[in-house]
Amino acid sequence: MKGRGLFQFKSIHTNIAIAFSCLIICTTVILSVNTYLLSSDAVKNNSYDYTAQLIEQVNMNIQNYIGNMESIAELALRDEELQQLMRMPDPYDPEGLALVKQTSTFFRSIVESRNDIASIVFIGTNGALVSDRSGAHLKGYNELLYQDWYKSAKEAGGQSVISSSRVQHIYKSEYRWVVSISRQAVAAADGSTGVLLVDLNYNVINDLCKQIHMGNRGYVFLLDPKGDFIYHPQQQLIYSGLKSEQLEQILQLASDRTFEAQSDGTNKIYTIRSSKYGWRVIGVNYPEELVGDKRQIQFSAMLWGSVCLIIALAFSVLLSFTLTKPIKKLDVHMKKVEKGDFNARIEIESTNEIGKLARTFNLMTGKIKDLMSQVVQEQEDKRISELKALQAQIHPHFLYNTLDSIIWMAEMDKMDDVIKMTSALSKLLRSTISKGEELIPIRAELAHIEHYLTIQNIRYRNKFTYSFDVDPTIMANKIIKIVLQPLVENAIYHGIKNKADAGHILIKGYRVSDGIELQVIDDGVGTDAAKLNASLAKGMPHVPAAYSSTSGLGIQNVNHRIQLNFGERFGLSFDSELDEGTTVTLRMPELMEGKGE
Repeated sequence: MKGRGLFQFKSIHTNIAIAFSCLIICTTVILSVNTYLLSSDAVKNNSYDYTAQLIEQVNMNIQNYIGNMESIAELALRDEELQQLMRMPDPYDPEGLALVKQTSTFFRSIVESRNDIASIVFIGTNGALVSDRSGAHLKGYNELLYQDWYKSAKEAGGQSVISSSRVQHIYKSEYRWVVSISRQAVAAADGSTGVLLVDLNYNVINDLCKQIHMGNRGYVFLLDPKGDFIYHPQQQLIYSGLKSEQLEQILQLASDRTFEAQSDGTNKIYTIRSSKYGWRVIGVNYPEELVGDKRQIQFSAMLWGSVCLIIALAFSVLLSFTLTKPIKKLDVHMKKVEKGDFNARIEIESTNEIGKLARTFNLMTGKIKDLMSQVVQEQEDKRISELKALQAQIHPHFLYNTLDSIIWMAEMDKMDDVIKMTSALSKLLRSTISKGEELIPIRAELAHIEHYLTIQNIRYRNKFTYSFDVDPTIMANKIIKIVLQPLVENAIYHGIKNKADAGHILIKGYRVSDGIELQVIDDGVGTDAAKLNASLAKGMPHVPAAYSSTSGLGIQNVNHRIQLNFGERFGLSFDSELDEGTTVTLRMPELMEGKGE
């Protein structure tokens, strides 16, 4: 080690490991010990006050909210029409029905002005039933008299009764979670009275509790005087036994208490506040999440963090000057390779890991350059051979079938059809093999298709008719040779052939914003277009059963040839409905005759 500076080892790995291990260990130990000593006592001293303030806020919000609802109930009970209706001997005579309608309108105006009220219902001892909903399907009068909220209000003798969270079941086929306020009206001179029910949306209670944030895991829950849950954020886990709370201890303690206990294997701080309605608001927090004495902790952390940071920066500058220079040089050459420059070479200046990496990098770039040249040549040869092989598959299949038809017609002495088909076949073959060009004008491709349709129409004994609707201005544009024939062949074999009556094939062509579209439209039996489009998108030769013959290879061949020549955004797409027909759209760029590819 003589003559070497600080951390100057032969291995760069050793340099980095020793230097940064010392920095990390020292910094972590100093910050961790100091933070723990300061925060452990501060958490316990401040957690109770912090949680108590939050829970008191929830308690006040709930009391204010329920107090507002009691005021609304008082307002509804003092309504003059309701007072008159309550004194009616027969609430269903014309005058009583008018009062019911007016009272219902008044209730509805209250509900519509408050999103936190679910419904308002009044049940009179004279048989009157009033709801805020017009045409409401309330349950039977006698059935409502035996519900708990009604009996509780009667027993309270004019005092408001606040229920726990419950499922509302006063309407037929409607079950919503609500918290109810029920109150008996003051008896009239003749002894007539009734009970008013105001259902509050349970979501309001839910929102009031959820808006309080007590760390990442803390939460609030509510209990009624019996110890039943009014609200708990994990109520389903409580009922299923997967979570528990210290309910017995909470109910035994007096109100406004705070205690720490273990539940579900975790220490929790329970803070209890009781409302004037008998509810208990309980806040649950976790001691380790509460942060106290922030100023002292922040000051200490900043002080010691700054000291450690200065030391770390000093060592980092010293080490980075020595260690990162060869790495940066390697990075520069690697960026050249990313851009495609495989001639990049690094001068090897050392024998450590960076020197070995540089030597390996030079060998790798040279090998990649050789392999890429080899792959490019192989792929180009493969592309040419595949295109020739795929294109050649189209002609023998069609030629054999046509010659068989000519022989059959000759045997049947149908000389006119033989002459017509032979003439069309000769023109078809002439247009196919003439000039040997891959790109031909659209007019030539359409002439080729017309000869093909003539032959097929004779073969299938006028099973179909055909027509062309092509924009004359695109006739001079170039198209890949023999791309429409497989599409027409599919229309005949898989669309028209299986149709009971005669069909029709329409060839359309027009210019679009980014090129040209040619369509082969038939009114045949249709197929599963989604599977065809999916198979083309994946570049796989798997097609639906209706297209599983050699014509399916023709579709893949056409799509493959178009995308190889013009790019992935061009090619074929299918639109089809069963018993309606199929439309095959061919998209290609606009190439004018005489401009080359």
